[in-house]
Amino acid sequence: MSSDDSLAALRARLHLIPQVRSMHAELVAEEGGRMRMAAPLAPNVNDKGNAFGGSLASLMTLAGWSLATRRLEQAGIDAEVYVADSQIRYVAPLYGDLQAEAWLEEGDWETFVDTFRQRGRARCRIAACIRLPEGGEAATFSGRFVALARA
Repeated sequence: MSSDDSLAALRARLHLIPQVRSMHAELVAEEGGRMRMAAPLAPNVNDKGNAFGGSLASLMTLAGWSLATRRLEQAGIDAEVYVADSQIRYVAPLYGDLQAEAWLEEGDWETFVDTFRQRGRARCRIAACIRLPEGGEAATFSGRFVALARA
C-alpha cells in the first residue's frame, strides 16, 4: 500500500467517528514526522465567536491518535490506540479555522514499535498544538497514548 493509500485509509477510518464528521475535521498530511489536521471554525465555534475549547482538545487528540495509529500501521501492526491521559493549555482565543499539528514528544518510534512487538502493548507521549493565524499558540497538548493488541 502506498503512503497516499495508507493516509486515505486513515482518513476513511477517522470519518467513521461521529465527532470527526460533526467537527468537519480533516486529516491534512503527515510531513516530517508531524501529523496535521484541520477543521473550519463555523461548526466549532462557541458563544463568544471563537473556537470551542472542546473542539481544540478533540482536534489535537485526534491528530495524536492518527500519528500513533499510522506509525503502527506503517510497521505492519494492527492495534487499538487509546489516549490514556492528556494535559491541555488554552493560551489564547482562536477566531479562525483550527489547524492542529502533532509530533512524538519523547522517545522514538522504533522503541515504541519494538515494545509493542515484544509485549503486545506500548505507550508513547505525543505533543500537539493549534496555532493562531499570526503564528502564536491558541492551545497546546501533551498526551500519553497506549497501543494494545486487538483481542
